[in-house]
Amino acid sequence: MTSNVFSGTLPDLYEASIAELQDGLVQGLFSSVQLVKAYLSRIEEVNLKGPALRAVIETNPKALTQAAALDDERKEKGSRGPLHGIPLLLKDNIATLYEEGMNTTAGSYALLGSVVPRDAFTAAKLREAGAIFIGKTNLSEWAGARSMTLPRGFSGRGGQTRCPYYPNADPFASSSGSGVATAVGLAAGSLGTETRASIVAPSSRNNIVGIKPTVGLVSRSGVVPYSSNQDTPGPMCRSVTDAALLLTFIAGPDPRDEATLHQPGIVPDYMKALNKNALKGTRLGVPRAFIHNMNAVEETFNSSLDIFRALGAEIVDHADFPNGQELLASQAEKLVMAVDFKVGISKYISELVEVPTGVKTLADLIEFNNINPDLELPGPFYTDQSRFTYAEGTQLDDAYFAALAQNFDLGRTKGIDATLAKFNLDAIILPTDVLEPKPTAIAGYPLISGEYFVLPLGFQPDGVEVVPATPSPLHAQAPGIPFGIAFMGTAYSEFKLISYAYAFEQATHARLQRRAYNDAIPRTQLADVM
Repeated sequence: MTSNVFSGTLPDLYEASIAELQDGLVQGLFSSVQLVKAYLSRIEEVNLKGPALRAVIETNPKALTQAAALDDERKEKGSRGPLHGIPLLLKDNIATLYEEGMNTTAGSYALLGSVVPRDAFTAAKLREAGAIFIGKTNLSEWAGARSMTLPRGFSGRGGQTRCPYYPNADPFASSSGSGVATAVGLAAGSLGTETRASIVAPSSRNNIVGIKPTVGLVSRSGVVPYSSNQDTPGPMCRSVTDAALLLTFIAGPDPRDEATLHQPGIVPDYMKALNKNALKGTRLGVPRAFIHNMNAVEETFNSSLDIFRALGAEIVDHADFPNGQELLASQAEKLVMAVDFKVGISKYISELVEVPTGVKTLADLIEFNNINPDLELPGPFYTDQSRFTYAEGTQLDDAYFAALAQNFDLGRTKGIDATLAKFNLDAIILPTDVLEPKPTAIAGYPLISGEYFVLPLGFQPDGVEVVPATPSPLHAQAPGIPFGIAFMGTAYSEFKLISYAYAFEQATHARLQRRAYNDAIPRTQLADVM
């Protein structure tokens, strides 16, 4: 994309890249204070008013003060780097300093007012780089751990997040607030977390780029847990470049997260992966058995394969998982996630400095919801907490460890790694709307999705049926709803996957083909606050 800043004009905040914003700050075209004011105004326009996207659960009362301090620092000492003075949003399960004035609640009133001991590792890394956290984003409460049937993007504190591409459309999975906010330019970028498609699904649905890193590349310390075996934070941005930049800053070892201490060597600079020619000579596999019953998506995906070929890739189609049926039939993941949450949430709460509600365990959370139904279980759509009750009945026993071993065997050894080896593949590609997230989730492997939404991948046709006709409370299908493409690889293959995604993005620029529906687009621009 050509930068507006280089021509002396102000960037459009709907689409502005981090580099554009940083260039404008360096040139003195605007300040971080003005940038924060503009983004806060944009949040005010569409979050609770108008389309009521409910993407942001709360804003940072000290954001303008922090922006002013970073503006002064830039004048006196120079810039810290590419994130100096850049406004970002964090999912509400990623801890930020209590004294800053924002809560960390995973969307639940049960943790409202709780005092975290410190920034999450990811937040600390971004803060050190000069980023400003202007707010916390809404999410599926407890990152989806409460219920399978609860409408996606709902939390007691934040209400129902909505996709900005059709009124009352499903925002698709736990990091929905980060996806929606980034899609319409409520910040320069955001962080989400993933356990099972929680980054990649809302990135696809909201027309942005999301990276689900290998478990262990990015620390989970300070993140409200779901599954210690599958959780990982990751960037959600409007371009591969911005996502690669944030990943470069948040990746790395952390003594508070044992999984990060086994990274293979030094974490690379993922910005160096941005190579337009990266697809030349690659072999990409299509697991065709996972792709079915999605006509418009499948047709567009099939057409995109010619673009890959034109960029020098060889497409192996079909490249199905040798254990595909066994993988899909396995129930091991359900048990592992349930036990992980029951154990992990008690440990997380025990490490908080203060919890005003007094909850300590999963049983306490269930009881809190039962005695506060108006806050946590409002009818008719949000009353379920069946995942909680199932998890409460599980325990850390031999059955759990057998299920965990089965997960790794099915997802890694017999799944992704076996498929890559059998077909001699560099990566696996598939459309995100028909993506079966289980392989990468239980393997803990990386996944990159997003931005390829119009041509060659795109949006649901304008004539597609609205389903259901009356939202209950959301539409699952509607005209103009985006869908994306995913790149899947083995452990710690992020650099390679980013390079493939970037080459594909630069050949298509599909995100730019369609914007959100008119009322969901904030109008405030930098010129309005200067």
